[in-house]
Amino acid sequence: MNPENRRINALVNSVKIAIAVAFLIPLVFTLLVSLRPEVEPVTKGNIFFGSEITLDNFERAIAIAPWGLHYLNSIAFVGGTLAVQLITVTGAAYAFARMRFAGRSLLLLILMLQLMIPSGVLLVPNFRMIHTLGLFDTRVALMMPYWGSAFGVLLLRATFREVPIELEEAARIDGANLFQVLRNVYVPNAIPAYLAFSLVSVSAHWNEFLWPFIITRSEEIRPLTVGLNKLIKTTDQGAFYGQLMAGTLIVISPLVLLFLLFQRQFVESFARSGIR
Repeated sequence: MNPENRRINALVNSVKIAIAVAFLIPLVFTLLVSLRPEVEPVTKGNIFFGSEITLDNFERAIAIAPWGLHYLNSIAFVGGTLAVQLITVTGAAYAFARMRFAGRSLLLLILMLQLMIPSGVLLVPNFRMIHTLGLFDTRVALMMPYWGSAFGVLLLRATFREVPIELEEAARIDGANLFQVLRNVYVPNAIPAYLAFSLVSVSAHWNEFLWPFIITRSEEIRPLTVGLNKLIKTTDQGAFYGQLMAGTLIVISPLVLLFLLFQRQFVESFARSGIR
């Protein structure tokens, strides 16, 4: 490698490191403030390091909300949503990838336009639908607006189109029906795409706050993000920042751990699923 290429690579690596550090700063700040003594306000002294490292903020945060119940609710929320999504996006992706029907191009365009609609615009229509169905304050109401995914359909459609049509034709000759074709031909060849979509879906819904906050009232079904809201109202003056940061770490720690364990599979799944 000549010196000019070495300099270019060094510059590119420096930019990558700078971007990585910039993304890590909020997480490091959250961790340091959560370990700072609460009696030492962040407006005085060093904002990052207090006089000692303490776990008192975590103990107080844990005492404020039933985190175990909120964890179970979040797992049920993201797991139930993903289970239905995998069924709906698979069927829709196959229809757009292989079937020929009137209005397919128009429906695909509408599906793509859906990606441009902010989720907040749909809050009122979704709330009215849930209220009309009598599902307010239920787990079904939490999951129903997310049972379809335009991103998942487009991702799997691109993957299904890369599967040789001869494999499906051979399966049809052997007497396979549509369900068997999907199960034995398309799904096995789209595992990286399914993994990529699953990781995105889980992280997005694990962090969802506004819809669960609006559609639920019972602690028995509220997820972690809504439980974290309690830490904002710990005093008349507002939240204790140390407790709030500790609660934030309680909420995001599973996602951080999941990414650290599966970061290679996460990157490879996107690389193999047609996203360039």
